[in-house]
Amino acid sequence: MARIAGIDLPRTKRVEIGLTHIYGIGRTRSMSILMRAGVSPDKEVKDLTDDEITHIRQIIEEEGAVEGDLRKEVAMNIKRLIEIGSYRGYRHRRNLPVRGQRTHTNARTRKGPRKGTIANKKRSMAKT
Repeated sequence: MARIAGIDLPRTKRVEIGLTHIYGIGRTRSMSILMRAGVSPDKEVKDLTDDEITHIRQIIEEEGAVEGDLRKEVAMNIKRLIEIGSYRGYRHRRNLPVRGQRTHTNARTRKGPRKGTIANKKRSMAKT
């Protein structure tokens, strides 16, 4: 079983896709890592040799932050924005979209389910 950066890669998937299960590695970065390691992206994870896994692991460590370190860095950046009181920090604190999207009709993923205030008022008025 291939374990890289604290993540068990899925055995039945191609290496190119398997590496994307690591936080901070997408398709492009996965392909560049495999090119540098000299591993075919079409190979499945279960077919990798120990030498290939070791080489991939070394390249990932050299390239930069992944998994825990990267998550910590992103969290610290958000915390810094909140502490300095920037507009983006305010949006993070209020759990609203940060990058300028409209919120009048959309942003349900970020805002959560609708608060049915009007529907609740109608029901309470009908009961009395």
